[in-house]
Amino acid sequence: MVLRRLGPGLITGAADDDPSGIATYSQAGAQFGYGLLWTVFLTLPFMIAIQLVSARIGRVTGKGLAANVMKLAPRWAVLALVGMLVAANTFNIAADIAAMAEALSLVIGGLNHEHALIFAASSTLLQVFVPYRRYSPLLKFLTLSLFAYVATAFTVKIPWSTALLAAVWPQANVSADYFLMVVAVLGTTISPYLFFWQASQEVEEMNHRHRRPLAEAPRAGDPELTRIRTDTTLGMLLSNGIAFFIILTTASVLHANGVTRINSATEAAEALRPLAGDFTFLLFALGIIGTGLLAIPVLAGSAAYGVAEIFGWRATLQAKPDEAIGFYTIIAAATVIGFSLGFTGIDSIHMLVWSAVLNGIVAVPIMAMMMLIVSNAQLMGRFRARRWLIVLGWLGTALMALAVVALLGSSVVA
Repeated sequence: MVLRRLGPGLITGAADDDPSGIATYSQAGAQFGYGLLWTVFLTLPFMIAIQLVSARIGRVTGKGLAANVMKLAPRWAVLALVGMLVAANTFNIAADIAAMAEALSLVIGGLNHEHALIFAASSTLLQVFVPYRRYSPLLKFLTLSLFAYVATAFTVKIPWSTALLAAVWPQANVSADYFLMVVAVLGTTISPYLFFWQASQEVEEMNHRHRRPLAEAPRAGDPELTRIRTDTTLGMLLSNGIAFFIILTTASVLHANGVTRINSATEAAEALRPLAGDFTFLLFALGIIGTGLLAIPVLAGSAAYGVAEIFGWRATLQAKPDEAIGFYTIIAAATVIGFSLGFTGIDSIHMLVWSAVLNGIVAVPIMAMMMLIVSNAQLMGRFRARRWLIVLGWLGTALMALAVVALLGSSVVA
């Protein structure tokens, strides 16, 4: 059955559309209409390639990404990169928790901080006390929340011919704002926390099913790599498909009615209400909550996997709390600090900017290391990546490097 073959790739792709990503896509649609729909097609092959690389490394070696990168880079360098990853993820968690709390307040009323506490506490407790074999199906179920944005698109009037023409034949736009939004979409779509999460989830699945790494059991390689390709491709198609519908909806409603500035996912939901009605608003707001419930564990978990692998701690969601104290401490700390940032007065936009800059700095060297690992016959054996995957992976790394240069340049100018 296809659904049983889906797991790490599906969850990873869905977690990419977190509330912060929804805010970016909403702003893209509001500011430029259908002019940025093409970006979801541009990023798709590179997303698939780099996540395939991540999953392959985890499944072949039986170790997470940080443990593998330490084979090529000094420990202090990997520690610095993972440290920035943890910081970026914490800022991202803070922005996501704030967006979820605001969305719930819009729907049922109440205080934002109380809602934020509920989301932060429930996410931490689930990861720490629910074993992986039971937690993984819950994450799979939460991916269904993304379809709220597909439903939202069909509650509003969309000029499909105009939208699809703009997607395949976009008009030229050379403004600085347009270019920076392209960079923002690229950075939102290709994020290092997804690399760490999917590699480690392949290890979790392998251990849960009592299987050996492919390096030790090469006969199982072809079926497993086929599963990974199916899982990852469908996960990334889901991720970018949802991004497409968010841009499409906000372009059709907000941009068409002169609303061109959106600073958060909840602001997009509020702006939709008077223009598209209560039902559209409700779907959009509930989508924010559902995607946040999925994304926060992935953000906290990827940080914990990276830190635990560097220090040699046990790193698995299958362990009981007293069996992986360091690992679960990082999960709890990242979530608690993210929650606490909501009381500092730092607005979510600044937290997202810092997160984007740190993610960009981390992504390029990690992607380069991943490509060196997956193309190395000594490390990967007969599971060394094929030429098409290596080419796509390096092109994605180069594209991300250009995006980081542009992002850093805009940050300096600002």
